[in-house]
Formats: sequence, C-alpha cells, structure tokens
Amino acid sequence: MDQDKTRLKKLMKQKAVKTGTFTLSSGRTSDFYVDGKQATLHPEGAYLIAKIILHKINGLNAKHIGGLMIGADPIAAAVSLMSREMDCPLSAFIVRKAQKEHGLKKEIEGIITQGSDVVIVDDVITTASATLAAIAAVEKIGCKVVKVICLVDRQEGGAEALCEYDFDPIFTKEELMQ
Repeated sequence: MDQDKTRLKKLMKQKAVKTGTFTLSSGRTSDFYVDGKQATLHPEGAYLIAKIILHKINGLNAKHIGGLMIGADPIAAAVSLMSREMDCPLSAFIVRKAQKEHGLKKEIEGIITQGSDVVIVDDVITTASATLAAIAAVEKIGCKVVKVICLVDRQEGGAEALCEYDFDPIFTKEELMQ
C-alpha cells in the first residue's frame, strides 16, 4: 500500500497541488490549493484512490459509499467499480446539495439502503461542512457512518469537526507539502 500512496502523492503534486493565492469555499484565503478532481478524474489517480480506500475499509461491514456532490462523485464511482472486481461490492450514492423539487424529490441519488453501514468520502476537507452535510443526509435515513475518508485533509479544523467519526484521510496538507 505504501507504494500506491507514493505513486498517488507524485501524481497529486504534478496535477492537483497548487501554490499561490486562492479563495476557498469557506471564504478563507490560502497559499495552498488542491484541485482534487485533477486526481480523482485521472485514470491512474482514480485507480490508486480506489485501491487505497478499499484497503482502508477492509473488514468493515459497509454496503455503500458516497458523499456530497461533486467532490465525492468520482471517488465513490471508482471505489464501487473496483469493489466489484475485488468481490466485495459496494454501491455508490451521491448526496445532493439541495433536495430535488421535481420527480422523486430525492436528496440522495444512487443506491443506498436505509439502516445500512456506509462510508463517506470527499476529495478535500477544510472545515468538513460539506462532509457533515453528507453525513447528516445518510443518518437521516438511519444509516450508520462507519468511516469517513478524504483525499486531502487541509488540517484547518475538519478533523476536529469529524471527531465523532472514524476519520482517515489519505493525505494531510503536511504530507503533501513534504
């Protein structure tokens, strides 16, 4: 697994990690930015992320994987696809930022069963507000969050906000800056 993480870190540094001045979704400014989709939508990145996450959740009774759109979407899809190949199938779901006003008026799209164990994923966590919104949506239908995984923890309060959950980032900002 260390070799996969090393390969992913190299890809992240080449494609996703940026320095400069950036405004984050939280409104804060930062000199460090991670464009997570450059890794999660990259074929090698998606493969490595899925492989690492499947290793992290091995032995859990999770049935579904997902999170708040759009950061979680490619991660959940990659893990779901690879889980089938590893004979431990996990279905994917997407939590909408706002409930649909038409059709079935769903807040959660995809496949999720009430009362099941789920894994919540995201690409980058700063304050964890998006992740907590996804958690609230699945808990509202009686699911139990057995693990929370992100590609990068910016180390700006997200881990503390998720202290009630088994939070396990693939990378921290500190690791990526080395």
